[in-house]
Amino acid sequence: MSSGENRPRETMIIIGAGLGGLSTGCYAQMNGYRTRVLEMHEIPGGCCTAWERGGFTLDACVSWLLGSGPGNEMHQIWLELGALQGKEIRHFDVFNIVRGTDGRAVHFYSDPDRLEAHLIGISPADARLVRKFCGQLRSFRAALAVYPFLKPVGLMGRRERWRMLASFLPYFNAVRTTITVLMTDFSARFKDPLLREAFNFILYEKHPAFPVLPFHFQLASHANLSAGVPEGGSLGLAESIEARYRRLGGEVAYNTKVESVIVEDDRAVGVRLSDGGELRADIVVSACDGYTTTMKFLKGEYLGEDYRKLYTETIHEPGMVFPGYFTLFLGLSRPFPEGDPCTTYLIDEAMAAELTGIRHPSINVQFRSRHYPELSPDGTTVVYATYFCDIAPWRALDEGPEQVTRTRGGQELHTLPVRHGRGYYAAKRRAREALVGFLEQRHPGLRDAIVVRDVSSPLTQVRYTGNYDGTVLGWQPFVESGERLEELIKKHGPGLPGLRDFYQSGVWATTGGLIRAAAAGRHVMQFVCRDDGKPFTASLDLTAPPPTHRVIPVPVRRTRTDAEEAMKTERRP
Repeated sequence: MSSGENRPRETMIIIGAGLGGLSTGCYAQMNGYRTRVLEMHEIPGGCCTAWERGGFTLDACVSWLLGSGPGNEMHQIWLELGALQGKEIRHFDVFNIVRGTDGRAVHFYSDPDRLEAHLIGISPADARLVRKFCGQLRSFRAALAVYPFLKPVGLMGRRERWRMLASFLPYFNAVRTTITVLMTDFSARFKDPLLREAFNFILYEKHPAFPVLPFHFQLASHANLSAGVPEGGSLGLAESIEARYRRLGGEVAYNTKVESVIVEDDRAVGVRLSDGGELRADIVVSACDGYTTTMKFLKGEYLGEDYRKLYTETIHEPGMVFPGYFTLFLGLSRPFPEGDPCTTYLIDEAMAAELTGIRHPSINVQFRSRHYPELSPDGTTVVYATYFCDIAPWRALDEGPEQVTRTRGGQELHTLPVRHGRGYYAAKRRAREALVGFLEQRHPGLRDAIVVRDVSSPLTQVRYTGNYDGTVLGWQPFVESGERLEELIKKHGPGLPGLRDFYQSGVWATTGGLIRAAAAGRHVMQFVCRDDGKPFTASLDLTAPPPTHRVIPVPVRRTRTDAEEAMKTERRP
């Protein structure tokens, strides 16, 4: 992918100031490259973001952060990026609560001993299956210490690969049996109907293509105090990494939208901007939406047969990319101490029918001020209610463009509101009212305490990030798209065949969440250094002390409505 010329590559343009782009910039600066990050929004973070409304900071991303605690390679990456230093990391002793329509609740403790006792208490008849799940969870807690994140497999030599595989030998059975069984199939074995359904929602939403393995990975990380939430929230996380990048000498240009990558003699030599300007560099890295990168910036060229199929066929098939979200934020004028940090409610079909685009009859409700008390005024509460959402029904209600550029005060702005059709706004109001009514039943007085409302759909995500179909994470793992991408990265590295001096970073060059995006920046720079024949180097940020950790208990309780539903169920013949 290098130019093949004698002159060294020294300068780099990075498209996108999400975590993938900022991470790429940090590691590039650590390795002697001069970089500039171009971002169409006014702030860093991409999907890892928050915004202000009426004195409240509405945090739209981090509910858990993999690698937030020590004892694994993920944590080292965050410390190299300066993401966590000087912050308190908060951990709830319950990862998620799943409440059924019958009023019963499952508390998914990440500690395998507490989880085992709790689940057997709910359904003694399922004790054998529960013990199997919790036994595997214990194995995964130990396996996290050897899980590789620092170096891409495609750059490992034969000896390194054998060493990596050997480190997994003690956990071979746990990994093998959990990566080959879908959670939907595993959960179907439970005799208790609530457990049969609830296990699918451990990770807040239902992921039909996920095997059991990622559920263990998340719970094990949480149990090891390495999946908490960082003080300052999502935007604070992005701003900390941006600050590290600037200390390393990097530059960021906001309100700067790339329209195309300039290619000469099969080399990426720069970018063309929306205002017609051009910027040149020795290397171009795209850390923004993968579909936009390949099909718009590069006009569908340099894909080769495999990438062409991925971006012109596979991407349009159901389930190949993560969906977007419908999101409701409520700022409340008083405390609601009975509100739990995180609950997934299984809802009936009548309720689901009010929620446009919903994929599964469930909603996730977080009393977000429990996670980030510093982001709302004293004596107030922030509620964050979401559901996995398809974009197609929202597009059917839309009448205008999904993203526009306007000039204000001589400066181009690219994320300003756009006008939608009446049906679109009616659907947002209907979903908002359904969710507020649902919450009012469980927390009386909530409706009267609302002082701030904020509603967004997958189209809002498109406006702010340009992400394909409003996805928040790009390619789905464990399906054809994610598995094919991993094969292509091993084969070609994080670039495109036939195009020199061009690389991709962020979630479209990997699969998974924020730690994968951050790791992608490290991996990309290892490929760049290899191509330039220089050793890769990285260092910890020592400008602030390591993070501290606090565990917060979540009590077992019933809401009034849940108790009433349970009584109705018990009375039924």
